[in-house]
Amino acid sequence: MLLIQMTGLSGAGKTTLARLVKHELEALGHPVELIDGDEYRRHLCPDLGFSKADRLENIRRLGFVGLTLAKHGVITLLAAINPYDAARQALTAQNPKVKTIYIDCPLAILIERDTKGLYRKALLPEGNPDRVEHFTGISDPYEIPLNPHLTIQTHLENAEKSTKQIVNFILKNIVMD
Repeated sequence: MLLIQMTGLSGAGKTTLARLVKHELEALGHPVELIDGDEYRRHLCPDLGFSKADRLENIRRLGFVGLTLAKHGVITLLAAINPYDAARQALTAQNPKVKTIYIDCPLAILIERDTKGLYRKALLPEGNPDRVEHFTGISDPYEIPLNPHLTIQTHLENAEKSTKQIVNFILKNIVMD
């Protein structure tokens, strides 16, 4: 089956879209599992910080879980920031059924939306006790995927349209199995 790695900055819509896609695919009778980067970090990877090495290890672990599920016929949606192209490429190289979907939204719009209040904290001056350090896109890098299998621009379309595009992409790739 498929492992879909959905990558993008915080607040771009990865988890929201993954939940909607999961619901749609399950309604069509497909087994689907969502690996939410935030949730799994708390439970599977609490020993990891936000250094580059730790971020790479986090994705390696999540990818292992996702590939295991995919081998057992489960469409797996991995919704994580996954900021480094090396991690995304390593996962894709393990199996041709790993597909990358870039959930694109410009940083300026994400800062404006700031649904979790994290950008505000990441933009606080150095030394401020409330400042969020190692925040992807602000104080840590995010490498835009060079060749994603699909790009979704959440600033240009609504969740319904984005969900439909992702579901169609997944169904097309299942048929090609």
